[in-house]
Amino acid sequence: YGTYSYGLFKKLGVPGPRPLPYFGNILSYRKPRVDFLQLMINSQNSKETDNHKALSDQELIAQSIIFIFAGYETTSSTLSFLLYILATHPDVQQKLQEEIDATFPNKAPPTYDVLAQMEYLDMVVNETLRMFPIAIRLERLCKKDVEIHGVSIPKGTTVMVPISVLHKDPQLWPEPEEFRPERFSKKNKDSINPYVYLPFGTGPRNCIGMRFAIMNMKLAIVRVLQNFSFKPCKETQIPLKISSQGVLRPEKPVVLKVVLRDGTISGA
Repeated sequence: YGTYSYGLFKKLGVPGPRPLPYFGNILSYRKPRVDFLQLMINSQNSKETDNHKALSDQELIAQSIIFIFAGYETTSSTLSFLLYILATHPDVQQKLQEEIDATFPNKAPPTYDVLAQMEYLDMVVNETLRMFPIAIRLERLCKKDVEIHGVSIPKGTTVMVPISVLHKDPQLWPEPEEFRPERFSKKNKDSINPYVYLPFGTGPRNCIGMRFAIMNMKLAIVRVLQNFSFKPCKETQIPLKISSQGVLRPEKPVVLKVVLRDGTISGA
């Protein structure tokens, strides 16, 4: 549906969201599009319903809503954690801003291909997700009786994978409470067991919005750090207290000092 700048978004030089049309109108929007909405609409076509149950109009609307809201709090909480980390690790923030300035001189608008190639930005985002995995656990239902390393798991058993425990295990991550983006450098990344780093899960049922969420966060961080720096203030909670009810998020809103890169200070 595109974006346009207005109000605070225009002042910050960040694209703001264009309001979505009323959901009832979505169902009459039949022009071909390469996105999830179009794929769900296609599922209602009679030619494609031989091998599966077509989505009803209500299911289509419900899935459209969940696509929007499932990625809202998760992304905003991760960005809050990331800005907190940058404020409390000024060396990391400075190095990241240097990469941003070198990659996009004169506050040039970021592009998808170039964002995907920014090594230090990727390291910072990955380490933030290690320390603050929004989904603190995964659950899977065992489909058949199985034995794994001598442990019998009957069919129908709910198996829980404790992501937050795995991400903080000192046997897997030396000094796990330390923020170290270098854990995810090109040199080290390939040596990480994919089953001990699971911010989006893994396998065929991992988070369907993983790539979108990561790119969304990278774009937001680049645009913000092109214009601002972040510092702790007297209201900043150090160490940060965490709430883990449902999803991981700060117990209280993260309060930081925001400094325009021309030196002007404001609160946030």
